[in-house]
Amino acid sequence: MIEIREVLTKKDQKKFVQFPNKLYTGSKFFVPALNMDEMAIFGKKNASWEDCEMIYFLALDNDKVVGRIAGIIQKLSNKKTGEKKARFSRFDAINNLEVAKALFGAVENWAKSKGMEKVHGPLGFNDLDREGMLIEGFDEVCTYEEQYNYDYYPVLMEKCGYKKEIDWLEFKLYTPEKVSERLERVSKLVLKRYKLHLAVESSKRKYLKKYAKDIFRIIDEAYAPLHGTVPFNDKMRKSIIDQFNLFISADFIITVLNEKNEPIAFGFAIPSLSEPLIKCRGKLTPKSILNILKFVKKPKIVDLGLIGVIPEYQSKGVNSVVLREMQQRCIDKKIEYCETNLNLEDNTKVMQQWDEFEKFEQHKRRRCYIKMLGWHQKK
Repeated sequence: MIEIREVLTKKDQKKFVQFPNKLYTGSKFFVPALNMDEMAIFGKKNASWEDCEMIYFLALDNDKVVGRIAGIIQKLSNKKTGEKKARFSRFDAINNLEVAKALFGAVENWAKSKGMEKVHGPLGFNDLDREGMLIEGFDEVCTYEEQYNYDYYPVLMEKCGYKKEIDWLEFKLYTPEKVSERLERVSKLVLKRYKLHLAVESSKRKYLKKYAKDIFRIIDEAYAPLHGTVPFNDKMRKSIIDQFNLFISADFIITVLNEKNEPIAFGFAIPSLSEPLIKCRGKLTPKSILNILKFVKKPKIVDLGLIGVIPEYQSKGVNSVVLREMQQRCIDKKIEYCETNLNLEDNTKVMQQWDEFEKFEQHKRRRCYIKMLGWHQKK
């Protein structure tokens, strides 16, 4: 019989964090999260503590961990949408329907006790947390920013009563031999017409100190209408910067300024960390840090993070400035390709940008699932 146990002790927290590394032992495609980052999700260490309620469960069979799941109520998101939704996150399990039903049952019962009417996910605490279940691309290496899962996961989801809410697509953008002529032309025109220029700083530290706050402001403004997004509080912003600081390269941070030197758009990519993180299995040691820094210094692949433009400039071609600069930097650094993270399937404006690359391919698809709890309809 499957036992479901709420994660309340340090020992169980470690089991919760380490379970995926054991489940995916031998997988060539799974990229582990850093253990220290995942341990920080528990309790008041979590930067989203003020804006979320959360709960964590383990599934055990004869005291052996066979699954895990987190439940999250993102209060800012519910306030924004006017809905009563709980999220599930960090679902991992062996290929066993009883285990999956027990885990989702625990989250659903918790959600009902909190007055929620729906459960959806995988979604994290914010839009920069891991989200979406892989439904295509199981033979592709995962990026550091997203979660890999086996091909039986979608089957378990459907058997547990979950249906599609929305999909995200992911692409490989191969570096061209030279910058797109159209991008070159449009970028120069936009810079001149709107009196814009690119930010230049002598170091990553100075860059982040000067522009990090404005970059988050742009994210909040640009991504506000999109599925699952919430504004970042100061604690969350610091946590995200701390998490990515080791991996960010100033070579792949682009910020566009207006004539008052105010940031109005940005784009960034991080060197792909998949290979060194697979080797270190989520544990940071002096040796693994040196290996990661080697990949940061001379990457062959980069993960395209976000491109954001404040609303008043979104129809003025400013994204062409960011894309032009990203292409040039990939050419200069001899990058093989950029891998995008999640593009909402109905966000055609974003995906039309990839036409500026001579060669690109959609290689992964992720899904957000949803289930109506139904209890409120019986009142």
